[in-house]
Amino acid sequence: MPSLKEVKGRIKSVTSTQQITKAMKMVAASKLRRAQEKILQMRPYSEKLSAIIQNVAAAANTEEVENPFAEERSVNNVLLVVVTSDRGLCGAFNSNVFKFTRAIIEEKYKHLERSGNVRIMPIGKRSFDYFAKRKYKMVKDYAGLMHSLNFGEVRDAAQVAMDGFLSERYDRVVLVYNEFKNVATQILREEQFLPIVQDPEEQQESSNDIDYIFEPSQEVIFEEIIPNSLKVQFYKALLESNASEHGARMTAMDQATDNASELLKELKLTYNRTRQAAITKEILEIVGGAEALSKGG
Repeated sequence: MPSLKEVKGRIKSVTSTQQITKAMKMVAASKLRRAQEKILQMRPYSEKLSAIIQNVAAAANTEEVENPFAEERSVNNVLLVVVTSDRGLCGAFNSNVFKFTRAIIEEKYKHLERSGNVRIMPIGKRSFDYFAKRKYKMVKDYAGLMHSLNFGEVRDAAQVAMDGFLSERYDRVVLVYNEFKNVATQILREEQFLPIVQDPEEQQESSNDIDYIFEPSQEVIFEEIIPNSLKVQFYKALLESNASEHGARMTAMDQATDNASELLKELKLTYNRTRQAAITKEILEIVGGAEALSKGG
């Protein structure tokens, strides 16, 4: 049985840890509210914009102007944009992304991985550390991008991926991230960023029912509007991951706080039992000493 001093030390340590996890839960909840507001505002805009891009791209396929971002070609080089957090203490948030990414590579791009034609754009420090340790070929360092998430820096990262596709360094660009559903649930997503994916139903509708009038011209749309729209889609994926991270951290810290409470109950019970045993031992020693004195007298 541990001594009273050891048990008291453990109680103090667990109590201190519990205070930290409570504080981290509150911070995560505050950040989650802001991140949730951003993504809920972004989703309708992003979804409508994505649908417009697909429709316009489908409508222009038969026209003179080609959409370079919709060019389908043999997949010989792949860029995976893997989005994680900068920090830990968010449960299985990051490890699930890594397992999901490895499953994608094993299932779809294993032959390309063997030939060194799978490249990673790590978004978040945890992503950078994981793939750097495993000697993957990486595209630029965006390890701290999630720390102060803003459209300006995200736009630069999206441009690197887009330039790589246009120059045919990559034949496909795929986003891997957590989509925010609620505080306790994050959904892993594999989203083809480039080339632009055309939904078959929307393609049929675009080609049969919609007659687009391009203003100012198709050239301007494909040179300016569509690239900017793609950057918005890229930003939306990072906002999803950001909200998911704070939700995962809030849940993890809540569970840690509850676990600390259960551990404190056990430690206090152990402390009381140890204290009771110590008192009983002292009483027995006193009684034994008294008896010895009385017999000696």
